[in-house]
Amino acid sequence: MCGIAGYIGLSNDIVVDENIVRKMCGTLVHRGPDDEGVLVRGNIGLGMRRLSIIDLAGGGQPMGCETGDVQVVCNGEIYNFREIRERLEGKGHRWRTASDTECLVHLYEEYGVDCVHHINGMFAFCLWDSRTGTVLLARDRLGKKPLYYTVHDNRFIYGSELKALLQYPGIARELDPLALDLYLTYDYVPAPYCILKGFSKLEPGFRMIIRDGLIRREAYWNLSYEPKPGRVRKAELVDELHDRLGEAVRKRLVADVPLGMFLSGGLDSGIVAALARKHVSGTLKTFSIGFEDRSFDESAYARRVAEVLETDHRERTFRTQDLLDLVPGLPGVLDEPMADPSVLPTYLLSRFTKERVTVALAGDGGDELFAGYPTYQAHVLADYYNRLPRPLKWGIEVAVGALPVSHANLSFDFKAKQFLKGTSLPLEIRNFVWKGGFSAEERRQLYTSDLRWLLQAYDSFTPVQDLITVSDARNPLDRALYLDSKLYLQDDILVKVDRASMACSLEVRAPLLDYELVDWAARLPARFKMKGLTTKYLLKRLGDKLLPKQTVHRSKK
Repeated sequence: MCGIAGYIGLSNDIVVDENIVRKMCGTLVHRGPDDEGVLVRGNIGLGMRRLSIIDLAGGGQPMGCETGDVQVVCNGEIYNFREIRERLEGKGHRWRTASDTECLVHLYEEYGVDCVHHINGMFAFCLWDSRTGTVLLARDRLGKKPLYYTVHDNRFIYGSELKALLQYPGIARELDPLALDLYLTYDYVPAPYCILKGFSKLEPGFRMIIRDGLIRREAYWNLSYEPKPGRVRKAELVDELHDRLGEAVRKRLVADVPLGMFLSGGLDSGIVAALARKHVSGTLKTFSIGFEDRSFDESAYARRVAEVLETDHRERTFRTQDLLDLVPGLPGVLDEPMADPSVLPTYLLSRFTKERVTVALAGDGGDELFAGYPTYQAHVLADYYNRLPRPLKWGIEVAVGALPVSHANLSFDFKAKQFLKGTSLPLEIRNFVWKGGFSAEERRQLYTSDLRWLLQAYDSFTPVQDLITVSDARNPLDRALYLDSKLYLQDDILVKVDRASMACSLEVRAPLLDYELVDWAARLPARFKMKGLTTKYLLKRLGDKLLPKQTVHRSKK
């Protein structure tokens, strides 16, 4: 795991300044406290900070092929690197290290820019081919690792975090009004937008190719919901899910440093822990945190799962003040604004876990794969609600408006009021109205007249509409799952986990987001994801075989 940064001159007469690249890397020490590597040749600048995970002695970057003609810096882990190595050694490629990163240069030698199709992992990398003058940048399919970029003064500048790019001399720091409007709509800034004007985030499943001063950006992968042909049976699917997720977990247990597991006491992390326990040598280390506010505290559930699985379990309870103390430092962790308060406990959990391990598995992704959010149930209820007579709906709205405010986690008044905000809207839009921050009218009241005029021609839900046009999801539930995967998961959940964990120099791996498992799950019939109002139907059937009943069927936190 690393942080990468650098820049490329878009004409051959530009000479990269090594001091600038090192200054950029200096902002990413938290992502890679173990080592620094910089390569500068003419108009090419590759830099990285390393958190050593695999091949501690020989895995330094930038890393080149046998001749040194292809060089790469990579942030992430390549989980199928052993299979790649075995296959490519049979084609004559020779390895110099035991690192997973080295497989990237050999894949590129063999397949060119299509090497991305052969990688199973979480990654953002920049690769340079000195023979053709080609630069390839790519980001993993689900967006677990970040990549920012901008073009300034005929230079392409890139980095794992926005703060690294801002080290380039003379670069402007101007707020993007459109990105601000998107932030207030979604509670985060969706890719490719960035809170600063002129900066962008490379979308997950995209690559960029720079050659002869020209930049080409293109998608190399997208989720498909086209159903699989043939008859499917629940029992067979549960067994297949067990095997596929078990293999994804096994691949993510490879590390040359201590490894553990986030354990929330919920279904997703519990299943991952149960499968991990079968593959680790020794006792699985698990970590959880608790809170004095009982409506938010899940530590008892985590403790119960740990007892059943017989893990080496550690937990720590935090006060409200512990979270408040983190708030002043959040801008330095996040760079861009994010209104997801769970970044605070995620940071505390990461910091606590880092005391004993360097790699942690987590249960992220289960909600977007198998329909775990209450909003999916709400879509079904909204269809019924919209058929009610208008006087009855008016009475419900009055009653809900009169409910007293509760500050408990996911309180009834909060859910009821959010539900009514979106019932009259199309499914794709209400999905984000329910999750998001300010309504269009609330945003209009916040803005100056100049800002309102500037934004008048733009629809803040354009990112949603753009995604729907390239999706093959036809079932309403699948459309909601697709949008949550391409927006909420990649630009909120995974950003939160990446920034909070890497601020503590902890690598977090998500087996449920193995792209082969994601491809398989997306194409399942919708009834196996949510049956009636039962969320995570298939995942719960697997959980029945592995976990205590109260863990599988308790309400979501």
